[in-house]
Amino acid sequence: MGTTLSGTLRSEFEARRIGAGDEVVVPAYCDPGVAAAVRRAGALPVFADIDPESLCLDPASVSAALSERTAAVVPVHLFGRTADTASMRLLAQRHGIHVIDPDGEPPAPPSVEEGRRRQLAEFLNARLKGVVVPSVVPGVRHAYEQYVVRVPGNGRPDRDAFRHALRARGVECHVPVTAPLYRLPEFRTDVWLPETERAVGECLALPLDASMSRRELQRIVSACNALGGLLMEPAC
Repeated sequence: MGTTLSGTLRSEFEARRIGAGDEVVVPAYCDPGVAAAVRRAGALPVFADIDPESLCLDPASVSAALSERTAAVVPVHLFGRTADTASMRLLAQRHGIHVIDPDGEPPAPPSVEEGRRRQLAEFLNARLKGVVVPSVVPGVRHAYEQYVVRVPGNGRPDRDAFRHALRARGVECHVPVTAPLYRLPEFRTDVWLPETERAVGECLALPLDASMSRRELQRIVSACNALGGLLMEPAC
């Protein structure tokens, strides 16, 4: 987690007097920085599941995670996809808790670079086969800071085989989140979030940069689409 984000959350927690004895609902599918900031404030991070389309916090799972000790929810915006903060705020109003945006301020207007990334993402969305491309919802902003697809099949074995095969073909790709936060030693807790587990096993970040050429993108498409036969049918 960057210094700016850490300072923003610390200020937000202090302003709302969130600390010892409080719970803060956060996603388990993200960088550990937000949960670590909750811990540093003296509060307890409580993990909720994600929406399978956006990969951001699912309001229904947040609702189920609330308790009398809940003081706030932090809807992390992931990979450039804006979280459903409107639903979170309605939920917060009903339960008298805070919604703390980790970005701190309203997002700036889209930059030229962001617009270029979106164009390139649309190119990939229209051509990739054998993977599930990022969800695009009208009116919801996606800056494509990372271009994250899902590799269907039998979860992690197929996704990792797909990743190794792509890298062998010269396509640099990586697993964006390698484990749910509740399985890390510093946050270990007895919880099971099925959509989080599924995303950890299926998601893969493909290269996407505003400076990329159509030829580079087509190389990614060709490499991915050629591997469609690698994947097995999902186990029953």
